Amino acid sequence: MSEGTITPEVRIKELEEKYETEKERLLKIFAAYESQQKELQTAKTEIEVLEKEIIDREIDKEAQEALLAEKDVRMRELELRAVKGGKQVEHLEPALATMEEKYSREKNRLGKLMSVAEELDTDLQMAVVEMKARDDWYVSHMSLFEDLNKAIKERYTMIERAVEAERQSEHMSREFGERVEELIEVRATEMVEEDAEASAAAEETSSVEVVEEAEAEAEAETETEADTESDD
Repeated sequence: MSEGTITPEVRIKELEEKYETEKERLLKIFAAYESQQKELQTAKTEIEVLEKEIIDREIDKEAQEALLAEKDVRMRELELRAVKGGKQVEHLEPALATMEEKYSREKNRLGKLMSVAEELDTDLQMAVVEMKARDDWYVSHMSLFEDLNKAIKERYTMIERAVEAERQSEHMSREFGERVEELIEVRATEMVEEDAEASAAAEETSSVEVVEEAEAEAEAETETEADTESDD
């Protein structure tokens, strides 16, 4: 069939067949593309996972190296402390012996203190029992104590009244004594005045008697002289 004899129907059919062929090829290519895309995505995911694992491994490696380094430093510190500890133990052995001796003494002392503490606790419990018994006795005899307290208060009141009465009696006695002293002083003054008057009267009397005696003596002398002249 020549080209000039191709009818439109035949041409359309050929084009349809060609379209279907291209369509199938494109679908296969698209399917292959999707498959490659999935494989690529899977590969990317795997790569990301591997990269994360690699990073984690690096981090773990660094952490392990840091731990190993820290462990080495720690080991060296412990070895150094062990050496120092050994030296200190050598120097501290005498002190340790002394401390053990002190510990033994303190242990014995604490044992004695514990024994004393137990005895004190026993005494305390007994004291508590005795105090409870005393409190019970006090409660049971409280009315008696109240009566006794009342009687003591009344006794104090009576004593205070007696003291006040004694104070008033002393005051009255003091006033009476002062009054008696005043009377004695007045009487003494009167007696002194009477003695002075008596002394003055006695002096006057003595003066009169002296004058009379002097006159009598003078008269006697006069008479004696007169007699003497008569005899001559």
